[in-house]
Amino acid sequence: MSAKKVKIGNIFIGGGEPIAVQSMTNTDTADYAATTAQLAALREAGCDIARLAVRNFADVEVCKKYVEECAMPLVADIQFDCRLAIACADIGFAKVRYNPGNTTASGLKELVAACRANSCPIRIGINGGSLEKDIKEKHGGATADALAESAMRSVHALENANFFDIVISVKSSDVATCVNAYEILAKSCDYPLHIGITESGWGEDAVIKSSAGIGAMLLRGVGDTLRVSLTGDPVREVEVGKSILSAVGLNKNFVEIISCPTCARCFYDLETLVVKCKAMTKNVRKPLKIAVMGCAVNGPGEAADADIGIAGGKDKAVLFKKGVIVETLPTKEAEEKFTTMLGELIK
Repeated sequence: MSAKKVKIGNIFIGGGEPIAVQSMTNTDTADYAATTAQLAALREAGCDIARLAVRNFADVEVCKKYVEECAMPLVADIQFDCRLAIACADIGFAKVRYNPGNTTASGLKELVAACRANSCPIRIGINGGSLEKDIKEKHGGATADALAESAMRSVHALENANFFDIVISVKSSDVATCVNAYEILAKSCDYPLHIGITESGWGEDAVIKSSAGIGAMLLRGVGDTLRVSLTGDPVREVEVGKSILSAVGLNKNFVEIISCPTCARCFYDLETLVVKCKAMTKNVRKPLKIAVMGCAVNGPGEAADADIGIAGGKDKAVLFKKGVIVETLPTKEAEEKFTTMLGELIK
């Protein structure tokens, strides 16, 4: 994770702070009711930072309300018009996402002045489609080295303007390219890195692709804030982001349910019980480990660190705590007792 810490609204990213989970609204920014509802849903799901596309000055006007009313830090996503980025800094956005390479020297000077005056960091957002022609030709395409060089060129432009509240992203839809680009950046600078796999797609394939890339970076100590880019409801992005953090051990405040893949030794409906436990603990924020195991012989030992667990035999199932069997009951009774024990734990 980066050494430098940057303040985004009421939270910090980088410098050892917890990894912040981001998402982006996909409602019409000018539609106040729809966008307000989506921002509320994102916050309820645990989103730390939300981003909105700001396309024109009409969007800027309605964004004044979001900035004033939303408890989450909001980021303005600007593509090409530096004037919009300046206006967004002036109305109180917590950060603007903008590529300094998309503006003139005078425009960059005005943007830096506005962001400095409003304590508004800039996220340099680089992707394969925005690479400078000379860099693309030098590296033979949108390679990891090309993405990193483009990002550092923009970083140097801001540094030369004496602006250092910088966050960087270099996104690609290719997992290996993306991971390698971020690793290069992590060795090249100490600014916070916003990680993610862009245009990852829809459904399970997109979740797997994002998890593989983001997880690889986090396990290598790369990344300070993340967005899981999925086609569809942005709330799902937050859910997956939180799950990735939990899977790599960076979020301990959740209920982990472990279960075996089942085999011929399993004599009860393990899958249905797992689904029930998952539903019971969906919104619980406690560091608990729950085990639903198929084999009464090996289950308690394999899940010895679980707070509570169940393992089934042909006619009976055992209940255990921290690997120690506490009761043996007929399978149906054991399932009922187990869900009661779980209910007591998550109160």
